Amino acid sequence: MTEATVRRIVTGHDVAGNAIIQEDGPPPRVARIGGEIGPLFHEIWNTRETPARIDRASGEPPEQSIQLAPPRNGTRIRILDIPPDDPGLAELTGEQVAAHFAEVGAGEASSHAQSGARHAFMHRTETVDYGIMLEGELTLIMDKGETVIRPGDIVIQRGTNHGWANRSGKPCRICFVLIDGAYEDGLGQ
Repeated sequence: MTEATVRRIVTGHDVAGNAIIQEDGPPPRVARIGGEIGPLFHEIWNTRETPARIDRASGEPPEQSIQLAPPRNGTRIRILDIPPDDPGLAELTGEQVAAHFAEVGAGEASSHAQSGARHAFMHRTETVDYGIMLEGELTLIMDKGETVIRPGDIVIQRGTNHGWANRSGKPCRICFVLIDGAYEDGLGQ
């Protein structure tokens, strides 16, 4: 994988209503979560409502820290650079895993404590996520079954318990678009 910088280009409108390039550069929020073995989050944009507000030149709604899920009724797009799985993942305690998810405001998302969890970072959020593999490969691990995701593959993650393993020995890059969702038919329990 290249160490290419992520570039964010934001469009808007000038006072006369003409389309303009409002911003062009790296995303303002980039953070490694979980120490050296954790992924690098490039936070690209979020919206706070549906339909999304389109005005002349406002910026991205502000956030104080990296958040795993999108805002309620909103969306989020991010790029993740994920290093190869560290052998120490299997040794993480429930408290360490909970701390990892708490770093992204999602302590309740972890399912590590569940009997038979298939990966240290198994989790679930009340969202629909589009995962678009850009570089490298990941293994998507479900409660039952798994599959390898390669460049050009797109995963539609529908509020299910899952984990991501990078067993390739090389870093990978994946884009996620997260959309706030609502469980039905007792799935949220």
